[in-house]
Amino acid sequence: MKIFKKVLGFVLIAVIAVTGLAGCNQSAPATVADTKQVLVIGGSGPLTGSAASYGNSVKQGAQMAVDEINAKGGVEKIKFELQFEDDQATPAMAVNAYATLVDAGMQVSLGCVTSGACVAVTEEVKKDGFLMITPSASQQEATQYDNCFRVCFTDAVQGTYAADFIQENKLASKVAIIYDKSSDYSSGITNTFAAEAEKVGLNVVTKQAFTDQSKTDFSVQIQAVQNSGADLLFLPIYYQEAAMILTQSTDLNVIYFGVDGMDGIIAQMGKENAALTEGVMLLTPFAADAKDDQTVAFVAAYKKAYESTPDQFAADAYDAVYTFAAAMEQAKITTVDDKEFNAKMVAAMTKITVDGLTGTMTWNAAGEPTKSATAVVIKDGTYVAYTK
Repeated sequence: MKIFKKVLGFVLIAVIAVTGLAGCNQSAPATVADTKQVLVIGGSGPLTGSAASYGNSVKQGAQMAVDEINAKGGVEKIKFELQFEDDQATPAMAVNAYATLVDAGMQVSLGCVTSGACVAVTEEVKKDGFLMITPSASQQEATQYDNCFRVCFTDAVQGTYAADFIQENKLASKVAIIYDKSSDYSSGITNTFAAEAEKVGLNVVTKQAFTDQSKTDFSVQIQAVQNSGADLLFLPIYYQEAAMILTQSTDLNVIYFGVDGMDGIIAQMGKENAALTEGVMLLTPFAADAKDDQTVAFVAAYKKAYESTPDQFAADAYDAVYTFAAAMEQAKITTVDDKEFNAKMVAAMTKITVDGLTGTMTWNAAGEPTKSATAVVIKDGTYVAYTK
């Protein structure tokens, strides 16, 4: 027994000595647990379920930006890490996902992909004081607190921009609308679109509504559009319902025009229905076929990584991560292990300019970005920038 104790004592001394030497080794690599070296960005979105296209695009676009920033050495040697949870676009799951991200060491937040989920999470973000930059939650309340910002347009802005774009480009004189009156997103865009249409001289000849309980058979709404004589059908709805309308309205001779929720329509329709998407248009801040160096490089890298063409959700998320980087540089952040870290980041947001994939952006104190919008049209199964 005494011999055993003596041997054990030597072993413990050896372990302590080795541990001490390891602690003195200044070349040991930093780990994710070393918060002075790693900024943990947390976010959530629908990675499964009917809206998974949005969530996966955001996750992938954000990850691309994280990888690029890290490959360049980070910001002041601070590396980035993305933690992303599935919230299935529901507020309750988003709040649970947020708690998981906090436990995982989140230091700044991408919020949520969808509006309803993001509005719920803003309450938690406000209490915790994190800087939040949502890539794609467009409802007004998603930036209701002073530490909450967004990259995308608000619902109101989308409606206004869409009406202006249609009028300025003389796409139609008579416009019909099919919208989801049970959705704040869809109703909000519809209301601002209708108001701007009247202001600029567009004639809205019919507004047809559906609800979450009646979104599989659109025959009544389509017939009303047919009877109205409209030459453009405005669809401020999500791509799932838009796909059903396209499939059920093959006799309509109209231009189909949507907003960001319709991004994903190509994949939803599939190759077997690709002909039905030809000529469909949607408002967007990002066109994958743009020829500027930044877009070309992003699209090429995204295709290599994910074997698909990025949409505006991926581009918005990519820009959101680079916005965190810009805020860090503006605030002269050298460590994230600082009680004032998020306060400094929030204060920096209204002082930065980001030349992103989705435009040159600045932010006001209300958390809203300033940038211009354009439109894409589907040709041969891909989005191309609209030209007259």
